[in-house]
Amino acid sequence: MLQYINDLPADVLGIHAIGEVTKQDMDTVLLPRLDELAKTNGDIKYLLVLETDISNFSLAAWWSDLVTGLKHFTEWKRIAVVTDQKGVEWFTDMFTHFIPGKAKGFNLGELDEAVRWISANN
Repeated sequence: MLQYINDLPADVLGIHAIGEVTKQDMDTVLLPRLDELAKTNGDIKYLLVLETDISNFSLAAWWSDLVTGLKHFTEWKRIAVVTDQKGVEWFTDMFTHFIPGKAKGFNLGELDEAVRWISANN
């Protein structure tokens, strides 16, 4: 399930992933706000708090995520992924070399730091 994270700056999209994540979650929660943010701001700051194993994302959800990532490729400004999964945190740190913006992984205890980082304007 995907849920919005409130109390973030208007230029940041925050999503909390728990349990099973389906294509319907992507289509009804993530994608509309992501498209709106890109249209409104011209760039995307995305905070994902991942409190579910990545194996809980359906194949269709992964495909939808990939297509969306490519659709907005030039608009990624910052991506922060907060998780207790070291492999995901490491991958996020490496991902910064493949997108025009910056990506950074944080552990769950660093959520406040992740919010400060994703909210920065530089």
